[in-house]
Amino acid sequence: MPDAVLFGLLHVLVFAYWLGGDLGAFYTSRFLILPGISPDRRLLAARIVGDVDMAPRSALVLTLPTGLALAASKGWIDVGQPVLVFAGIGGAAWLALVWHLHLSHGAAPALLRRTDLAIRWITVAGLAAWACAGLAGAPGLPLFLAIKLLLLAGCILLGLLIRRVLAPLGPAIAGLAGADPEGAETRLAATLNAARPLVACIWALLILAALTGLWTPLEIG
Repeated sequence: MPDAVLFGLLHVLVFAYWLGGDLGAFYTSRFLILPGISPDRRLLAARIVGDVDMAPRSALVLTLPTGLALAASKGWIDVGQPVLVFAGIGGAAWLALVWHLHLSHGAAPALLRRTDLAIRWITVAGLAAWACAGLAGAPGLPLFLAIKLLLLAGCILLGLLIRRVLAPLGPAIAGLAGADPEGAETRLAATLNAARPLVACIWALLILAALTGLWTPLEIG
């Protein structure tokens, strides 16, 4: 029971930092496109957005290992100790990679960036397959957990789509200090506005995941 309380707390904190950090980055990004702001302040806002965004990026990585540990400690799933250890070590390694890519400010080797993307795609596929098996009635996975796994896969998939949409963001931010800051501001606004609906979809999935967690007693009582 003490383990269940600890892992439950960690899982709740992961949710709080994911949604809260996303809201903070979303709000701060407004200062990138507000009229009348100097280019140097826009660049400062961009750095703040990047740093604040590491909270949800880290939370995404930690959601699965903390969730697995919580589910195992509650007796909802029986995956075995080696799987939990692997999930913990794998999550820590992935988190270190995510932070290394952030701190390198785009100078990290392409192999590391491709590795991060590969991990995300593999995770999406694995979560979706496991969730679909649970939804189809496979033993060993309660319905509410299958739904939560599917929602997590959706969040990661939306994050990958957001990355694609935000691809022009870096050049647009760099252009703020160039010869055509007005044009860079226009491109920046168009890019951020295209990503906002996708971010809102992630918030919706996170809230649904929290609701599903509260729905747990209906599945195990």
